[in-house]
Parts: sequence; C-alpha cells; structure tokens
Amino acid sequence: MEHSDRTKVVLLACGSFNPITNMHLRMFELARDYLEDTGQYRVVRGIISPVGDGYKKKGLIEASHRIEMARLATESSDWIRVDPWEGQLAEWVETAKVIRHHYEELVAAEHCNDEVDTVRVGKKRRHEEREGAPYSNCLRADVPQLKLLCGADVLESFSVPNLWKSEDIAEIVGRFGLVCITRAGSDAWKFVHQSDVLWGHRKNIHVVKEWVTNEISATHVRRALRRGQSVRYLLPDPVVRYVQEHGLYSSESEEKNADVILAPLQKYVKGSS
Repeated sequence: MEHSDRTKVVLLACGSFNPITNMHLRMFELARDYLEDTGQYRVVRGIISPVGDGYKKKGLIEASHRIEMARLATESSDWIRVDPWEGQLAEWVETAKVIRHHYEELVAAEHCNDEVDTVRVGKKRRHEEREGAPYSNCLRADVPQLKLLCGADVLESFSVPNLWKSEDIAEIVGRFGLVCITRAGSDAWKFVHQSDVLWGHRKNIHVVKEWVTNEISATHVRRALRRGQSVRYLLPDPVVRYVQEHGLYSSESEEKNADVILAPLQKYVKGSS
C-alpha cells in the first residue's frame, strides 16, 4: 500500500507524567513502528496530555511542572508534542472528554486546510443533523484517526470499580481505538478477554509487545529522587536538570493528596449515591 493510501493516525497519551520518563517517549516510537508495519496506517503525530491537578493522585506535583518537563522531553522530537489543555483545567475531566476535545481539534484543523466548497459542507452538516447524527459526533474520513496510547495497566484499570464509566470505555475503544504497550509479566489480552466491552471492540485494540524490556516507572524514579540517587538515563537530560533546578520530588511532595480520594472515585461514587 502506498504511503498516501494509508490511514493517518494521531496517538494520544493521557496520564500523570509525574515525571515523564524515557519509557513514556519510547511507547510512542513502539506504537508508530507497529502501526506502520501493518501497512495500513501512517502515524502523523503524537500528543502528550498531562492530567490536571484536580485528579488528586497521591504524590502528584503541580501540572505546571509536569507540563514543562514533558515539553522539555519532547523538544528533540519532530512528531511528538505536549498539549497543556487538560493539565490547565481546574477540575478533573474524564479521559473520554479529553479524547473528544482532541478529535474536535483535528476536525477544526482539517477545516482550516479544507478546500471543499463551504456551501456543500454546510448542506452535509444540516443533512446529518436532520438524520439524528450530530456532526460533532461523526468521525470524518478526511480527518486522521485518533487512538489512545497506553500501557497494559490502563487496560487492567478498566475493571477497577468506579474508576471508569462503562460508556466511556465503550466510546474510547469502540469509537476511537486503543494502542496498548505491554510490559514484562502483563497479559493485555487477558484483560480484554475478561471484559465484555473490550472483547466486543477487540478489533479496535492494538497490543504491542515491547521485546526490549524496560521497567522504568515514574514511581521508582520519584523514590530515587527522594533518596538523592541519580536518575540520569531514566529521564531525558533536560528533565533531570529541571527537576534538580526546582527541587522537585521530596518526601513531602510524595504525601500530597495522601488523604484525598482520587477524583474519578469521588465523582462516580457521589453520582451513584
């Protein structure tokens, strides 16, 4: 298949990035190689979206720092960028809403480049609205596909009670799609098999095996920093310098939000009571 005939894809990674590690960046490269090796896709962009402070995760430092570290980490990339929209929101928002936002951004960008007659586009929009399918909810063939990039831990978290809404999982996987990077010792397809929702949309799930095992985790990095140990080669050098310059990650910062319930658990438990 010629390059021009391949489906364009944008990869979106949501998460804490507390801090961003080399493994976070490696996930993008693995996903791009896998998708392009199928001969069906051409990955045109990667987006990192750090979660906002309203997520209330234990040890989560300020979004302004996490966004800036992610920006520094991606300075050398010609296709991965950081989007601060989610991180700058005062309140936590569901991942499904974040994906919708970025898809709408892709649609808006395509409109700017669109050479189609605007009258015809307007007629099409009015027709789709009359047919009961809102234009904003229709995936357009002329807009790149947007897929959520994640690790197997996210697949596993879909089964945690009250952490995700089932309709959000169905939308993320069914409407957009998922690219999952597996780590050593995790069986992503096991989680898919155990979930009726995931199994029903299994053709929209791409599981990528990382053969060069790399167990870098932000949790281990924060522990090393608290203990004054080197984290060089675990994080991009500009991120290491930023952490040192701002004195980030201490015993005190690790206790932040220790007594606070995680935002999605607060939201969904209240909503069901």
